[in-house]
Amino acid sequence: MENKAAELAQKQLDAYNAQNLEAFLSVYSEDVEIRDFPSNDLVYKGIDKMRERYGKLFKENPQQHAHLLGRIEQDNFVIDHEKVTGRSNGKEVFAIAMYETHGSRITKVWFKK
Repeated sequence: MENKAAELAQKQLDAYNAQNLEAFLSVYSEDVEIRDFPSNDLVYKGIDKMRERYGKLFKENPQQHAHLLGRIEQDNFVIDHEKVTGRSNGKEVFAIAMYETHGSRITKVWFKK
């Protein structure tokens, strides 16, 4: 049986790469928290803020793509290592995203860039 957390992480990654904003947001809770790692500082909270940020990101970077380099799954946590290409500034970025899930939604995300 596939890990539900990994299924949610993959669904949002696929939607991110398709730049399908509504499908991307569909796996996140209404009060999702986006945090910095390792400080754990709250960067922003809520699906509306996420919609605003990612809507702008997709519009300004239509060729952007996150390539999954590796994934670790345990219980309701998933850690992805990604290489992001196709940014409008031409720079590639390596990032780590850690997702915490509850039920059928991602409730917290930590990013390390």
